[in-house]
Amino acid sequence: MDKLIAGLARLGDKSATLGAIVSTMGCASCFPALASLGAALGLGFLAQWEGLFINTLLPAFAWLALAANALGWFGHRQAGRTLAGLLGPAIVLLSLYPWFQYGWSTWTLYGGLALMLAVAIWDLLAPAQRRCALPGRDEAPTRAARS
Repeated sequence: MDKLIAGLARLGDKSATLGAIVSTMGCASCFPALASLGAALGLGFLAQWEGLFINTLLPAFAWLALAANALGWFGHRQAGRTLAGLLGPAIVLLSLYPWFQYGWSTWTLYGGLALMLAVAIWDLLAPAQRRCALPGRDEAPTRAARS
């Protein structure tokens, strides 16, 4: 069951990060830096669905990343990694909703997306391992047992 939760969390985090970045590439007027990157990659045709991407898909992918990273906590129990994973989607969501936009800008959204991407890459390069044992399960391996 733990492997299933960890696998779903990893898959959800990566797909949400990719979806959020592609969603912002489709809005040239909102995010010119990412839209130019998207146009260079041949994604310029996405501009016709700009409203759908920004109003529906980007928040949905940010919520998915938030849920996947929160679910990841149950798989690895690493507070720093979980907080880093939750911070990126939270910043993206705060920059999207009008009632939170006082003091937030497009660059805040770019920062949240960059943090989401950095955490996703970090998770690919160094997957999280459980650091503590849970009651009723096998004890966490000691350093000597891992060697």
